[in-house]
Amino acid sequence: MKLSRPVSWFLLAFGVWSWIIWITFVKNLIKDSSGLAFEDGDPTAYFWVHLLLAVVSFVLGTVVGVVGLRSVRVLRRRS
Repeated sequence: MKLSRPVSWFLLAFGVWSWIIWITFVKNLIKDSSGLAFEDGDPTAYFWVHLLLAVVSFVLGTVVGVVGLRSVRVLRRRS
């Protein structure tokens, strides 16, 4: 399958963006003082669900970013 240059760069940018956004989210989740993420110092269901969401997003962002990176490399070799 051949990806165009704009699509390749979009996928790579999406992968990087995903990591930036979700790292920030996890930091904020851990520092939560509203009582949603932690109750008496123990993680709540809210915390675990959102941590799982972040981990899945890290994995998907990594996969999408790697596809984009590989495609950009192939397109640069052909140029």
